[in-house]
Amino acid sequence: MIAMVDCNSFYASCEQVFRPDLKGRPVAVLSNNDGCIIAKNKEAKALTHIPYRDPLFKIKGLLAQNDVTLFSSNYTLYGDMSDRVMNVLREFSPAVEVYSIDESFVDLSGMTHVDLNAYGHQIKNTIVQRTGIPVGVGIAPTKVLAKLANRISKKVAHFDHVFVMDTEERRIEALNWAETKDIWGLGKKHVERLAHIGVFTAYAFTEVPLAWVRKEMTVVGERLWRELNGESCIPFETLPRKKKAIGTAKSFGKKLDNLPQIEEACAYYISEVSEVLRSQKCCCTQLRVYLTTNYHSTNDVQHADKTIVTLSVPTNDTFMLIVEAKKALKRIYKPGFKYKKVGVDLLGLIPEEQVQGNLFMPEATGDKRLIKALVSTYKYNYSNTRCLNF
Repeated sequence: MIAMVDCNSFYASCEQVFRPDLKGRPVAVLSNNDGCIIAKNKEAKALTHIPYRDPLFKIKGLLAQNDVTLFSSNYTLYGDMSDRVMNVLREFSPAVEVYSIDESFVDLSGMTHVDLNAYGHQIKNTIVQRTGIPVGVGIAPTKVLAKLANRISKKVAHFDHVFVMDTEERRIEALNWAETKDIWGLGKKHVERLAHIGVFTAYAFTEVPLAWVRKEMTVVGERLWRELNGESCIPFETLPRKKKAIGTAKSFGKKLDNLPQIEEACAYYISEVSEVLRSQKCCCTQLRVYLTTNYHSTNDVQHADKTIVTLSVPTNDTFMLIVEAKKALKRIYKPGFKYKKVGVDLLGLIPEEQVQGNLFMPEATGDKRLIKALVSTYKYNYSNTRCLNF
């Protein structure tokens, strides 16, 4: 059996851990630069007239009227809270697959003499006690069924956020409850294709002949069909996959037309992504830097550009990458424009052990201590979480 553990309203829940006075009140988290809402807690989701993704300035009045507390996104906090949740899960099973920042699969195979419903509640309650983060737990024989079980645990109140699909009767009941659009990994085109032949529920999909599924939906559809029928096809991965590229792009707190300030922000972003690069023991062979104005601002003249730098020697050194990024910025920056965002991507990732050094490569120019101080200054000035109130 496999448990899918999913944190409820994760970003908002993280903020509420440190603001217990907000319990029962609507809370929302904003995107980079506080542009729009990207996450809500249960109380904020109930305010259906307040949309996601609408520019913040358009809905300030609605938020004030409904007493919604807003937080700037703080990904450092969310990453730390995610680690805490995953560490608790590892106490319940040695095999935990971290699927995303707020979701994990937990291998429960071999627990034949355990009351899985009680075990699921123990997982849920321990996470809340240790971290303050509420979760839903779905337990089933396959990953796709576990995802569906998790969805049911949250949508059907009397299950109290834990649903165990441990009998054939429960599997069929769950599949009849779920629409095809609820199936994990089933894309919109396949949902429409199934609707075309009169298939609208997950159970109806499992009744479609496998030959048709294989022909019309390729190996992906066949895998989902088999998983929903109780046959485990998607392997369990306890080791995180190494990324093929690592990047970040964040909006500035205000529009910038000053190159040194843009370089300061870029240096900080390089420090973030290079840390991730080193954590997976890789080096990059290329660096992409891009710069853009705010295309939503009709009053400003627009400009956007990007450039890719091929490095003479692959590296994961923060300071080497900052030096190259600053050179790249100078090529794409144009005076007179008010820039809104700078982004960096580390491309062509290879394992550290495959890197061959170049004895004739010059040392990075510039004072490394100065660059380090610059990164620290930007981090101090601009990366703190702010709670916004109207």
